Amino acid sequence: MSELESSINELNNTDTTPSAPTKLKLKEKVGYGFGDLGNGFMFDLGQAYLTKFWIDICLIPAQAVAGIFAFTKIFDAFMDPVAGAVIDKRKAGPRGKFRPVMMISSIILAILTVVTFTMPSDLTLTHKILFAYIAYMAWGLVYSFTNIPYATLASVMTRDSEERAQLATSRQAGSIGAQLITGICFIPVVLIFCEDITNPQTAGRGFLWAAAIMSIVGVLGFAVTYFTAKEHVPVIRNTKKEQKAGAGDYFKIIFTNKPLLAIIIMTLFTISAMNTNMMMMIFFAQYNLGQIGYQPVINGIMMGAAVVGIMFIPKLVGRFGKKNATIGGLLIGSAANLLNFAIPTNLYSFIVLVSIGYTALAISNGITWAMVSDAIDFGEWKNGMRKEGITYAAFNFSRKISQALAAIVSAGILGITGYIANGIQNASTLLGIKAAMTLYPGMALAFAALVMFAFYSLSERKFAKVADDLTHGRWEKGKIE
Repeated sequence: MSELESSINELNNTDTTPSAPTKLKLKEKVGYGFGDLGNGFMFDLGQAYLTKFWIDICLIPAQAVAGIFAFTKIFDAFMDPVAGAVIDKRKAGPRGKFRPVMMISSIILAILTVVTFTMPSDLTLTHKILFAYIAYMAWGLVYSFTNIPYATLASVMTRDSEERAQLATSRQAGSIGAQLITGICFIPVVLIFCEDITNPQTAGRGFLWAAAIMSIVGVLGFAVTYFTAKEHVPVIRNTKKEQKAGAGDYFKIIFTNKPLLAIIIMTLFTISAMNTNMMMMIFFAQYNLGQIGYQPVINGIMMGAAVVGIMFIPKLVGRFGKKNATIGGLLIGSAANLLNFAIPTNLYSFIVLVSIGYTALAISNGITWAMVSDAIDFGEWKNGMRKEGITYAAFNFSRKISQALAAIVSAGILGITGYIANGIQNASTLLGIKAAMTLYPGMALAFAALVMFAFYSLSERKFAKVADDLTHGRWEKGKIE
């Protein structure tokens, strides 16, 4: 063991904490955002294009695709706590505790991303469905070991509330940037490698090459984070209590953390709304608007507006606080989506309203990342055990369930309204596509705003006390042995 690694391990088990830095270097803030850029180049493909690939290219029935997404996402959700527990037990090395796991896993994830967009042509329908299940379950498991260490990294970079808001902005910029680039480029890249996207015999090659190119970019994004972000926050370890921690203590960490629970419930609505939007956009452009070529144009405008909007996160948080800024964004997003459903379909009004709704949601989701880091600190302050991995896994559990919900809504509506792969859609199907694209997100974001208003109680003033107590080795009286 190197001298540096020994020093880090000694720091993790000491009962005194040196002063943690309050300000991060610009390259660290920017570099952290590149992780979600890389993440998006692999994750967003599955959310936005895998439904299209399986239904129209692999010719798997829509109901079966809904089942694949629902089952695999629920499986992934239960794998997150496993990944979180494994990561929590890992000792910090010369490159820290989280970054090495993130980097190695991202390379494996890139390979599996390509596999999910692969379908041997000689398989029967049953075997195609089985192949899709296995490939996407493996992808989800590795994604847990990539995303959990990346997300928890922010909690050990700084405890400064303003700095965390800037990290949240950087991360959301990376996420929206990936959605912007993949949303504009994926279909054109597919078309470079195939003549006709509606021809299942040739379009599969285009999807495969597009996924491979995007995955390479994804790994490069994670590499930037790996080499620039640092783990600055020295964490006091209550060694006896943490060593005695069992399954019951893990549940205690989660279910006594009210801010975390509020974020988890809110996320069920916000992420299902966002993923439904991503899944249905290509169908809405092709059938409701009449031209699949509108999809990259709409994505470019919508996500370009979101990139601008999230730059205001630090100012919004500074003026209104995390809770109020989040609720405001959710309400604006809800109103824009509901209005988009109510008025007749028109290309120009649709673009304006979907851009407003998506930008407002992106701001709220961006603030959520700072809230999760705050919730990790709150849990340590309250219970005396710092379990970054398991805490984030609980949050990520809700994201996976919401992704399953989005798949059920999206593919399920296609199935029950009589969607015909690469065919002419009836009025019922067109209405179903529009409802999934606008009505469901509008209702979901309204419920999310209600949850935050009623249940999130970690104010900026209270968190300032939590951060100060942790920095100086103090916890809530009576909570620590």
